[in-house]
Amino acid sequence: MKLHTSLNFLLSVTTLLPLVSADLFDLSRLKWTLSNQNGTIHIPSSGPPSQAHMDLQKAGLITEPLLGINDFTQRWVVEENWTYTADITPFIKSDAFRNSEATLLVFYGIDTIANITLAGHPVAWVNNQFRQYSFDVSQLLASPKSAQLSVALESAWHYGLNVTSRPDAEFFPSGPNIRTSDNYEYPGVRQWVRKVASDFGWDWGPAFVPSGIYKPAYFVTLSSTKGSKDQIGTPPVSPQAPSDTNSVSGSVFIEEISIDIYKSGQSFSVPPKQDVDWVVNVSLALRSATQLKTTTLSLAFPELKISKEFHITLTSHGSKSSNDPIWVNAVWTIPDHIPARWYPHNLGKPQLYNLSATLSFDSDVITFTTRTGFRTIELVQSPYTKKDIDERGITPGDNWHFEINGKAFYSLGTNIIPFDPFYSRTTTAQVRWILESAVKSGQNMLRIWGGGTYQPSDSSVAGGVYDFYSICDELGILAWSELIFSDSMYPINDFLLESIEPEVRQNIRRVNRHPSNAQWAGGNEIEGIVTTAVGVLSNGTHYLDEFVTLFQDFLHGIVTSETRSVPYTDCSTTKGVLSLDPYILRFDNGTSGEIYGNGERYNYDANQAFNYSTFPVTRFMNEFGFHSMPSFYSWEEVLASPDDFSFNSTVVMSRDHHPPAGNLAFPNPNAPVGQAQMTLAVERWLPTPSTSDSNQTFAQWCWSTQIFQSMAMVSQVAWYRRGAGQGENNLGALVWQLNDIWQGVSWSSIEYSGRWKVLNYGLTGVFSPVAIYPFWTSSNETLQVLVISDRWESVKGTAQLTWYDWNGHALSTSHHDFTVPILNNSLILQESGLNKILPTGRNASDVWMLLNVTARVDGRTVVNEEYFTPTSLADAHLVDPKISVIRHPDLSFTLSAKGGVAPWTWIDHPAGTVGIFVDSKTGLPSNGFYLLPGVDRTLTFQLNPAISRVAKPSPSDFVVRSIWNNTNV
Repeated sequence: MKLHTSLNFLLSVTTLLPLVSADLFDLSRLKWTLSNQNGTIHIPSSGPPSQAHMDLQKAGLITEPLLGINDFTQRWVVEENWTYTADITPFIKSDAFRNSEATLLVFYGIDTIANITLAGHPVAWVNNQFRQYSFDVSQLLASPKSAQLSVALESAWHYGLNVTSRPDAEFFPSGPNIRTSDNYEYPGVRQWVRKVASDFGWDWGPAFVPSGIYKPAYFVTLSSTKGSKDQIGTPPVSPQAPSDTNSVSGSVFIEEISIDIYKSGQSFSVPPKQDVDWVVNVSLALRSATQLKTTTLSLAFPELKISKEFHITLTSHGSKSSNDPIWVNAVWTIPDHIPARWYPHNLGKPQLYNLSATLSFDSDVITFTTRTGFRTIELVQSPYTKKDIDERGITPGDNWHFEINGKAFYSLGTNIIPFDPFYSRTTTAQVRWILESAVKSGQNMLRIWGGGTYQPSDSSVAGGVYDFYSICDELGILAWSELIFSDSMYPINDFLLESIEPEVRQNIRRVNRHPSNAQWAGGNEIEGIVTTAVGVLSNGTHYLDEFVTLFQDFLHGIVTSETRSVPYTDCSTTKGVLSLDPYILRFDNGTSGEIYGNGERYNYDANQAFNYSTFPVTRFMNEFGFHSMPSFYSWEEVLASPDDFSFNSTVVMSRDHHPPAGNLAFPNPNAPVGQAQMTLAVERWLPTPSTSDSNQTFAQWCWSTQIFQSMAMVSQVAWYRRGAGQGENNLGALVWQLNDIWQGVSWSSIEYSGRWKVLNYGLTGVFSPVAIYPFWTSSNETLQVLVISDRWESVKGTAQLTWYDWNGHALSTSHHDFTVPILNNSLILQESGLNKILPTGRNASDVWMLLNVTARVDGRTVVNEEYFTPTSLADAHLVDPKISVIRHPDLSFTLSAKGGVAPWTWIDHPAGTVGIFVDSKTGLPSNGFYLLPGVDRTLTFQLNPAISRVAKPSPSDFVVRSIWNNTNV
């Protein structure tokens, strides 16, 4: 058994041990009810973790929220105040409680505004979804007035409206010149509520504004029993199985843990030196029923055969009246050469180690083991030197890129949004598939968007519900983390700041141990909002000053006081800094012609989709995207009527929230704009779907929007990767977005069910370590073909460029040997004028080019292919490909074009299945390619049984299509 699997045992291992340090009573073991304010609804609840919508669905009062137009018909749930009530008698009668000297009530997540009452006594009023709460309730249970625990939740929407009416609640402007999140369904309140911003609506998802006890909660009993020896999982531990109710309560509960690993001398403003010692900084927050004077903390890395013991004198002690834990800290210095370093999967091995910690108090002993790793991650923002400018041709300005273990690398990836509108039902299997899909498509970095939620470490730590950072650690994918602030100006009222500080500290401490964490950004897109305000509002500098107070000063101070191992930046999209020490943001204080910070791009004019003159020239692109439809299969999950299966049906359009309504109008009155953008994109670049079968036409429309999305995003990624060899020295491209929150129009590359869109296969190609791409500029008829590499060594290989007609006849072929320098590109072809570019005597609509590259990387052969059409496929003279399919019992499919070339050949797996297609020759994910006559392709479908509803799909249920089917059934 691997050591890290001990996390799954949690405190249930107490059944194997005579005594324990702290007994945890899972509150889901109690009998819970849910009721609305006037008492007309009173139903059973499963208890935490849950949310009101989930309990209402289980009781049969509502249907699955994601069906049909339930995001509209279930708005009444948002308007209600909901109360969760539990009978605590089973806990009061337990041996753990009767033998205890102190009891804590611990909530790992309440969504969001709640009054907590226990045994007839008020406990607390809470107003922050992102905090964990621990309350000493010993005295309340000593004199009970009832046997009930009550969590009375106020509608977050109404709470927000009430706060905005306070005399100290300032007005925040919004409008066409200031893009903020106030134009979504529930506007004007989210900056006042510490809650998932997208719960109030976003342009890719619904607005359910859920409420509930959405993470696990516990009674923790403590006693002064001596001689306990307890082995636990990574604290703070949240058991998934009830602990032994007959076990004897112990003396200590570990409430928080921080493990920060960095280089000696490293800090936010001092970059790590690679050859100096490692520092392992371990901090534990303890709760005790008795006075603690001294402790011994022993730390060990068993695989490295190193350990160290620390004798610690405690300066304070816990008591029954204190709500402050005791902090224990140990700083361990380890020579640089001892551990191997953690790397992203495409740059090395994501090496992890078990860190074992043993706390000893007299005769009481607590031991836990957790997984962590050694790496340095730096966000380089220093000015480029004169040498860089003169010798490397770098455009003047500042760096903006990441370095892992002292080496600059190219960040390839996407952006993460919440996995479900209801956090409490998200599963590890669901999330693991999304993260594995990112790795399979070549991504090494994911940005956790600041309008969502703090992602959990794993299901067993701090009530995580599902795994996230632990999977990133294991898979070797970096997580750009953000504090939860997005697309709004934010107030700096004291009542908000006093809640925000513990929120940020708790989450940073929890995430510190994960080597996958790449940075903390203060929020999403806010810097641009406030700098715009300066230019368009007479009092705009007031909002800029508030931003400086919150994001430059307040949050920066908190983050840098809690971690030395990762950088902080004020905002996802930023102009960078004037100084790191002191920390001073640049904003618009730059020199004309120089490049600073990073960028983002959204252009919904399909006519400009491949116009490189409209693409930003920037050091790093942290988000860019175009929306598309989900597949026909995803629509089948939520559409109830046959009439709904149409591109512009009322229900389909109701799930296009781009541009957003700005109010509760239904369906979104602006949806025709978003629908038209997708429609025009398909009509401009592909044959317009139109067949004799309405379902077939709808399916082709959905798929065609995905083809355009992939074409547009792959083109942009290639452009930014090209920039690594240009003056901008671009070293990052993160596509918006990876996952979906529901079945609807969105920017995702993976659908809500886990089904890959065309884009995720497209990313597999353009994120290849060595990629080839044709840069075509139609305005001057110039074609450049580049080979691009993100390797840390020069790469040699061969490229082959072959022109074909649409019948599949090869017209001409050229071969090009190349050498690509480190993190750079190599130009292998440049021609101007169609008469020179096209095969002799051929028209642009009659031909296309296949581009292949083969190279040796890290001792293995890497292949990559791309396609160039000198005109839109809508104008190409396509020929019926007459695709033949041989279906094998092992879910392998051999595809043959018996007629002409089949652009964008695509095979769909049936409803209820999740998996990917892999090319039998390359072993790479493959789908959506040009199928040539005489060149068969065999793809094998790799099923993910953990999240597939259909365990054994029939090969006959797999559907093959190409863009020929847009106009031909």
